[in-house]
Amino acid sequence: MKPMTSKARLLATQTVAIPLAASAATILCSAPFLRAQEISHKLTAMDEFQIQTAGDPQVSPDGKKIVYVRRFADEQTDKRYSNLWIINTDGTDHRALTTGNRGDSSPRWSPDGTRIAYLSDADGKPQIYIRWMDTGQTARITNLEDSPDAMAWSPDGKMLSFSALVPGKGPHLADLPMPPAGAKWADPPKAYDRLVYRFNGAGYLKPGFMQVFVVSADGGAPRQVTNGNFANGGNEWGPTRADWTPDGRFLIISANRHPESDHAYFDTEVYEFSVSGGALRALTNRKGPDNSPEVSPNGKWIAYTGFDDRLQGHQTTKLYLMNRDGTGSHSLSDKLDRDIQNPQWAPDTSGVYFEYADQGDTKIGFCSNDGNCKKISDHLASTTSAYGGGSFSIARTGLIAMTYGRTDDPGNIAILNNGAMKVLTSLNEELLAQKKPGQVEEISFESSKDKRKIQGWIVHPPDFEASKKYPLILEIHGGPFADYGDRFDFEKQVWASMGYVVLYVNPRGSTSYGEEFANLIHHGYPGDDFYDLDSGVDAAVAKGYIDTNNLFVTGGSGGGVLTCWTIEHTDRFRAAASLYPVINWYSFVLTSDIPWVTQYWFPGNPWDNTEQYMQRSLTNLVAKVKTPTMVMTGEADYRTPISEAEQFYEALKLLNIDAVLVRVPEEPHGISRRPSHHIAKMLYVAGWFEQHKAK
Repeated sequence: MKPMTSKARLLATQTVAIPLAASAATILCSAPFLRAQEISHKLTAMDEFQIQTAGDPQVSPDGKKIVYVRRFADEQTDKRYSNLWIINTDGTDHRALTTGNRGDSSPRWSPDGTRIAYLSDADGKPQIYIRWMDTGQTARITNLEDSPDAMAWSPDGKMLSFSALVPGKGPHLADLPMPPAGAKWADPPKAYDRLVYRFNGAGYLKPGFMQVFVVSADGGAPRQVTNGNFANGGNEWGPTRADWTPDGRFLIISANRHPESDHAYFDTEVYEFSVSGGALRALTNRKGPDNSPEVSPNGKWIAYTGFDDRLQGHQTTKLYLMNRDGTGSHSLSDKLDRDIQNPQWAPDTSGVYFEYADQGDTKIGFCSNDGNCKKISDHLASTTSAYGGGSFSIARTGLIAMTYGRTDDPGNIAILNNGAMKVLTSLNEELLAQKKPGQVEEISFESSKDKRKIQGWIVHPPDFEASKKYPLILEIHGGPFADYGDRFDFEKQVWASMGYVVLYVNPRGSTSYGEEFANLIHHGYPGDDFYDLDSGVDAAVAKGYIDTNNLFVTGGSGGGVLTCWTIEHTDRFRAAASLYPVINWYSFVLTSDIPWVTQYWFPGNPWDNTEQYMQRSLTNLVAKVKTPTMVMTGEADYRTPISEAEQFYEALKLLNIDAVLVRVPEEPHGISRRPSHHIAKMLYVAGWFEQHKAK
């Protein structure tokens, strides 16, 4: 490996804490191996500050303009920001609507197309703003203590609905004495009485409940529509947008107003709320989620998503249609066997558009009202994640604006018009003209477990030559019910630019292959998915260009779980990097922000099923590990708390296995809130592997 500088030697110590204000340039220059990346014509970790991404495209009602969110990272402040940009749907007049290091998001056109409502922290905290498109004048119309979200215009353009937290007092345990005059006492204790009392990214939750409000588009005092100690229009996962009925009299909202809502976390219903008085009526009633309600333009039907909850690990989310009064509910997508998200009505009420993932590719689909479903477009892309997702919107003319991405394209804005796609933007054209990403090859192979077909992808180094031998990184996705696919993945591209072949596959349990495939790991994760991953490595080795003496494995979250599981079942890897894993399922469900997974991933609570919890925990087989292992977790991770990583680290040290623990300050799950921390994550993984390469 490269000569060991003082910074590089940090990886050899038992515990590493990345400095809060760590300079990304300093991290990159820690050794000749990493310094060389700065002058390369390949992508490097520092390109974190060069890549820009597009999201949330909103097409104007007349189909002539698109406003979207453009995201970027700033090297001087080490923070992420976003502005609003606009472009004509013929590709002309591409320009910024807002500028500066701030967070602008959620642009929404007024029904007549004359204004845009959006969220911005331009004045310090997120509030709702309105911009008049003819003059460019902007006004802030809210001044809330807690940030609003999930806006929607009323049909007449006179009001906006939104979700916001209504603070509560929390449990009262005692009346505390007041400090003497002039005395300075410590802050008082904080008490919690809800099942979910802290949440990843948000931290420890304020007491209170999300409620839905309306406010005049001219500004003024917001008026609360929903009420009660329920997740009205939102929960800890985030707010849910209300949908206005065409007559403007009602808001249609997905909410969990059941008394047992803390434990029956997914059991939402579709409700009708009167805008004038807040009177409510439930339109659905079943065990399971009823989400994303959308009223048809003619006001006759409501489309929504959900499933009958059978407490399986994965349950296919279907598209439903019901009459406006809640009668006649039925599924439109039974034959699709893919998860439906983001339903949006066709302007002529002929059916519903939606997004879904199929074999690693996120698509736009359409179901007519009589249940005939078809694909409309491929390559709907999330521009902020290697996982599925994306966003689109529909003009009254039928034109669709969408996010578009490929393995060599971090993401742009495209349109679909009468079936023809056109990509309008090229946000990273200059960067990718200078720094060529590695080519991505799709592969398929049979699992050694049961000959089941598995899909995967290989990222080649940019200067790849098939006659050479390359070290390989197996990178495993999390979830576990999620998927990788033909999308741009910056982390994998950075490792490929360092000379690695990077393999990623969708083992059993992955979504986008149907409910049966996903539930092959029901009450059995981690488990047979190892054979799929191992067979993927065999398939890559069979290509003839892999150095079998230099195989490495890594993954985050559920991928961190499977990284540990893999090295407990094989010693073929020279080193492993497990990022924010679950190690002990018993302690996980008692410390994570999603404790209700006990109903879905296990037969029940850990004290009633101790043997299964322990058999599936990574401490059960840890004595079999021989592989040098790095574990890394953010210190503010409440999804897979850092105590999980610490347990595996301590076990490896007790076994005298070469191991290192990396703690990342202030980072929640995923380690990407601060750009320099994301850079450090990529480089620490690569640095650990470099230290353990066979020469």
